[in-house]
Amino acid sequence: MIVEDDASLLGALVFALEADGFVVHAFGRGAPLLSAPPHADCMVVDMRLPDVDGLTLISRLREKGAWAPAILTTTNPDERTRRRAAEMGVQIVEKPLITGELRGRIGELVAGALR
Repeated sequence: MIVEDDASLLGALVFALEADGFVVHAFGRGAPLLSAPPHADCMVVDMRLPDVDGLTLISRLREKGAWAPAILTTTNPDERTRRRAAEMGVQIVEKPLITGELRGRIGELVAGALR
């Protein structure tokens, strides 16, 4: 599952991850997920969404039983964001995204969740 409000980036990520064999559910906002969280093996969530910050979204999804491993994407995360992410067990991948790095992290998290 990817939540990213930049439509161009979202499209590129979906294309790259599907080309690698991942099934991708893509969303441009976080709020629609709160009413019916989809099943996901990994969550990739942008920090700065128009309707909710990424860490709050992950926290709310977990409250609803969505405990998939999570990756937060952001530019220049401050110390507070890094601390919150670490406390939640959320990895950070900094923008600009390098799709190889993101694919590698997703693969590692999915493999770890299947153990």
